[in-house]
Amino acid sequence: MKAQRYVEGIEEKLSKFFNIEKAYLYNEIEFDLFAKSFIRNERYIASKKIKIYSFENSELYFVKRCEVLNEENFLQLINTFRNASEELVNPHSEHMSTIITGIVIVERELSEELRKNIEKFKFNRSFAFGFKGWTYTRLVAADLSKGEVITNRRGREVKDIIRFLKCKRIAGKGG
Repeated sequence: MKAQRYVEGIEEKLSKFFNIEKAYLYNEIEFDLFAKSFIRNERYIASKKIKIYSFENSELYFVKRCEVLNEENFLQLINTFRNASEELVNPHSEHMSTIITGIVIVERELSEELRKNIEKFKFNRSFAFGFKGWTYTRLVAADLSKGEVITNRRGREVKDIIRFLKCKRIAGKGG
């Protein structure tokens, strides 16, 4: 029940800026929540007919509850986020960035090895040497049994979304 409240809290925070889908099926995994944001910026001279430049930024959030997260489930989720960077990102001349955030809410304690794997996880991809944008993945795991949040380095960027959980500490490498 605590995990469901956690998902609802994330949904509440994201709903102001993101389009939200519940019970989202992707890559044969059912996520409790999927949130998508798309922003397009353009600059003009004198009239909208004379465009100087434009760029697009997207953010995707995948939120999943698990009673137990083991190595096999973790690898399946990681592969899903990598596939999302291939399938859901449309690189083109106006694409600047797409950020994929995976949030896993775990009710039972995470193993020490799995915690280290989460903290070490890194996935970045550049399209056409950056001329068609880039993507990277943030990974966040909430261990409800200990009241801790474990992140990879990029995952620390979303502290404000996970902050409402009364956690003892936010663990993660880098800063």
